[in-house]
Amino acid sequence: MILVTGGAGFIGANFVLDWLAGSDEPVVNLDKLTYAGNLHNLDSVSGDARHIFVQGDIGDTALVERLLAKHQPRAIVNFAAESHVDRSIHGPDDFIQTNVVGTFKLLEAARHYWQALQAIKKEAFRFLHVSTDEVYGTLAADAPAFTEEHGYEPNSPYSASKAASDHLVRAWHHTYGLPVLTTNCSNNYGPLHFPEKLIPLMIVNALAGKPLPVYGDGMQVRDWLYVKDHCSAIRRVLEAGQLGQTYNIGGWNEKPNIDIVHTVCRLLDELRPRADGHSYATQITHVKDRPGHDRRYAIDARKIERELGWKPAETFDTGIRKTVQWYLDNPGWVANVQTGAYRDWVTQQYEAA
Repeated sequence: MILVTGGAGFIGANFVLDWLAGSDEPVVNLDKLTYAGNLHNLDSVSGDARHIFVQGDIGDTALVERLLAKHQPRAIVNFAAESHVDRSIHGPDDFIQTNVVGTFKLLEAARHYWQALQAIKKEAFRFLHVSTDEVYGTLAADAPAFTEEHGYEPNSPYSASKAASDHLVRAWHHTYGLPVLTTNCSNNYGPLHFPEKLIPLMIVNALAGKPLPVYGDGMQVRDWLYVKDHCSAIRRVLEAGQLGQTYNIGGWNEKPNIDIVHTVCRLLDELRPRADGHSYATQITHVKDRPGHDRRYAIDARKIERELGWKPAETFDTGIRKTVQWYLDNPGWVANVQTGAYRDWVTQQYEAA
């Protein structure tokens, strides 16, 4: 049995689905079901006895302690986080509460549970904390990619809150001996991605005939990681990672945002052409850049390949095609997540400059 937190969100749900597809080991899935947590992500396992869903907050110590005592998991995989930079700029409080205070409370519950385990189970227990490359700050165009030794220089309320959570996890290992593992990933994309992030927003807006909003000149560079590759890396770190270590997980796909948007448009032109025969690229609209927008992220993922034998299975070309096709095949999922509040937020956020 493992406990997954945030397992109804984008990455967490993909992890739960992949886990249950490849293992008979049950999952207790704790998710608060905020705007980005969606039970429809888990429809395919709704009747599966191996999947136990619990709605709740990682900051609810009594609830977490009850779940740990009842289910006796051998590991906790912590995906639970507020994760959108733009939202953190407009309302940082939720990010501090979930990513910092929530992680602290989860660590404390895990520590007390772990300390009370019998020797064999105590030795086997793991706490895996899922984090982001944004904690490292921004890179110059010619700078080497982030390694696990790169200093933390977070530039947004979101990345600062994740950096704080990473430091807490490290401290609970060094002070209390809690057997922790940390992963820092690059930008994920793939199925079940809430359409406020770049790739799903472009797909959804393009199909709806809406503008495709691109911040500033669109030359912000990111490394792109297909979500199912990320899930396989986390499974590998959980299985064989060295305690107290950090593993950077990347896709070896550095690309400017504007190139991503044009790639999505080309795929849609091929797979779902516009009725008027024009390219979806005609819908691209440049909008005012967001405050403090990091210019470049890049992940050096050689450590996890060297030590654990993991590397991504998808290229960007194969992964983005699968992603676009998934959105074309699942219009009902898209419609269900696009509530009025979500639409209003996107309209406010991406007003043309």
